[in-house]
Amino acid sequence: MLTVAVSGATGVQGGATVRALLLAGHRVRALTRDPDSPAADTLRALGAEVRRADFDDRASLDAALAGADSLFAVTTPFGADTAVETRQGKALVDAAAAARLGHIVLTSAAHADRGTGVPHYESKHLVERHLRTAGVPWTVIAPAAFMENYSGDWTLDTLREGVFAWPVPSGRPFTLIPAEDIGAFAALTLQRRDEFAGRRIDIASDVRTPSQIAETLAAAIGRPIVHQEVPLTDVRTRSTDLAAMFEYITASGLDVDVAGLRRDHPEVGWHDFTDWAVGQDWAAHLASAPAHR
Repeated sequence: MLTVAVSGATGVQGGATVRALLLAGHRVRALTRDPDSPAADTLRALGAEVRRADFDDRASLDAALAGADSLFAVTTPFGADTAVETRQGKALVDAAAAARLGHIVLTSAAHADRGTGVPHYESKHLVERHLRTAGVPWTVIAPAAFMENYSGDWTLDTLREGVFAWPVPSGRPFTLIPAEDIGAFAALTLQRRDEFAGRRIDIASDVRTPSQIAETLAAAIGRPIVHQEVPLTDVRTRSTDLAAMFEYITASGLDVDVAGLRRDHPEVGWHDFTDWAVGQDWAAHLASAPAHR
């Protein structure tokens, strides 16, 4: 049985990893800046030990990591900026190295090591590079686009009108993954350190075009949905970072060896986009209040 510290435990990837590790019978330290939040209470109810950890408070990281076997590390620029993400990611890696953990699994982004010019890919790659020099066994898992994006406010705003508005051409294939599969793959790498140490692996569960995504959403929701390509100029008014990402996806795609992952690691229980879509409570999603912009 491992004792695994999980950063970002109340978020999408961290939460999925907490659940997968608990299901596999391991002890989990759920790290969060706010241990009194409702999300933290939910993790306690599942059986996790919740610890306060702030990336900008080294003492809190040292206390949270002391005595753990390994770490699942997640960073994000959203809510701050890419420079903050890089600084905080390096601080977390340094604290884990000082605690002499046996393994760090860092979640990054598919293609972040390819010089994409996408700001939040580049910031993650800087953390990856720092991790490789930390003197601790490491693994980088790099998820493709999150399926959960398609039940978020940006998508729901237009789905209510029968439109899947997405800034990618209708026929451009790109790769997708749900949080559940990220958590399952992270748990696998943590449990099989010797197999995965020193490896960087792009991960995805399915490949779909925007037109196919719209068709799948229509079937799952039970109403007509058509894809409409959003101009990148519109995206830039919201986020130059996301616009750069969609520009890269449009030009280069986001290829991942989905077939190879399914063949080599069937124990993950990979979900395709249809699996994910039919498992959503679309009535509740679509009944929620539209986002105010």
